[in-house]
Amino acid sequence: MSIRHGLLALLERGPRYGSQLRTEFESRTGSTWPLNVGQVYTTLARLERDGLVAPGGEDAAGHTLYVITDTGSAELREWYERPVDRANPPRDELSIKLAMAVGSPGVDIRAVIQSQRHATIRAMQDYTRLKARALAAVENGDTRERDDVAWLLVLEQLIFQTEAEARWLDHCEARLVRLSLPADRRADAPRPPQAAEPVDPSAAAAAAAPGSSRTEPTTTPPRTARTRRG
Repeated sequence: MSIRHGLLALLERGPRYGSQLRTEFESRTGSTWPLNVGQVYTTLARLERDGLVAPGGEDAAGHTLYVITDTGSAELREWYERPVDRANPPRDELSIKLAMAVGSPGVDIRAVIQSQRHATIRAMQDYTRLKARALAAVENGDTRERDDVAWLLVLEQLIFQTEAEARWLDHCEARLVRLSLPADRRADAPRPPQAAEPVDPSAAAAAAAPGSSRTEPTTTPPRTARTRRG
């Protein structure tokens, strides 16, 4: 649904053709969720079927343009106003992996948690470094400031998400340690850590700034279009 409404949001700014929509969608989100042209045109066909977009002629190069209809604009306004539904959360591979690993013979679940924790911290460092670049682009008055601000919001969401994941992994490990103790020792064992308040991403950005003592990641940054702009 986010792709569907994302394309409507771009079309509200004026007529667009398929590959142009793909480029603008990826630019706005930093290619965090890359699209292919086939996916875009399939979505446009469905939007046209539902009366939300309509063909809008061709440009000088012969590309078929699409325009948003009044029904599409009303659908877009409703999407902006409607909270994201959390009743049916998307499948999370990490949660499923740990759930399956519990009690599985030959699986060291604490090793699984430790491996994931390292990867999560590396990702958080990479996102923080990319955020610093996005901030610099905005402050320098880049001509694509709208896209840089949008990318900045996406990065901050990713930072908050990875911070929460790291805390959850700590909680899982503490929970497993506690449950592995004999019953008579559980009462004295430390309780799993409670969820803390989200850390301001700006603090993480400062930690990753030049001159900081924070360790720079040695792995390849997350796959985004913005990595090519550094």
